[in-house]
Amino acid sequence: MPINRVKDIVILGIVGDSASGKTTLSDGIAAILGTERVATICTDDYHRYSRRERAALGLSALDPRANHIDILEQHLKLLRQGQPVLKPVYNHHTGELDAPQYIEPRPYVVVEGLLGYTTRAMRDCYDVKLYLEPQEDLRVRWKVQRDTTRRGYTREQVLDSLEKRREDSPAFIHPQRTFADVVVSFNPPDDNHQESGARLNVRHVLRPTLPHPDLTPLLEGAGQAGIHLELSRDRDGKPVDVLEIDGAISPERAFRVEELLWRLLPEASHLRRSVGRFADADNREGQSAPLALTQLLTAYHMVKAAMGVHAI
Repeated sequence: MPINRVKDIVILGIVGDSASGKTTLSDGIAAILGTERVATICTDDYHRYSRRERAALGLSALDPRANHIDILEQHLKLLRQGQPVLKPVYNHHTGELDAPQYIEPRPYVVVEGLLGYTTRAMRDCYDVKLYLEPQEDLRVRWKVQRDTTRRGYTREQVLDSLEKRREDSPAFIHPQRTFADVVVSFNPPDDNHQESGARLNVRHVLRPTLPHPDLTPLLEGAGQAGIHLELSRDRDGKPVDVLEIDGAISPERAFRVEELLWRLLPEASHLRRSVGRFADADNREGQSAPLALTQLLTAYHMVKAAMGVHAI
């Protein structure tokens, strides 16, 4: 459980492999809570080496040895205590380390990246922990799209990078799944395997490490397509709730889910924002109901943690 918690600071962790949707998810959560109330930390900034140095050493960015894990751990503890940090900055465009950035804690801190749950001390700093594991083919398409349109890589360079990291993902990233309160998996519908945006389905594994909202009212009219909640078992055999939201959910049904969550958060009704936004393959803005509901469910947990509803 989190330790040395400052009453008015809530820390969310979002961990997942490269291009699993961490930044898109965190941007929407910040929009719901109010960007002026959220400090966002990307753990990529804690890379120990430049891109050129990693290549010379034969290390990938996924390897803890290529990152300042000790400094990241120290900074999480300081933020947990309400103290500012001088955060390093990694420039994805140049592959170099830029000047550090002074970060003051705000009421909500979002920490997103590859290695956020690597140590026990780091894990103890979070109030809420998410792990993202989109379908692998989908993640590859997202990575190619992002790195070729925003980071200046060619498609061949991206695919080569993925091949070089093939063993690092299961070694360093995937084991962190076990520490999450919620596991979020986006996947294409059965009738359109090439879907990568608005009509993606999402599956939430809700572990009992958090008090999740009562969503049973949504099961009324269960014959309607769009949302499904059931008791299941996780990969380790432990009982979990599984919430599935269909990419084809109707706007009316999606609105019902949103309204239910806002009714559970009357103290945060002033925080309503338009969420669920993402960039499509042509870098045009799209909007996804399953993504919006995922962002809203996460914001629910953060607000409840700030109210002291989550046990410390």
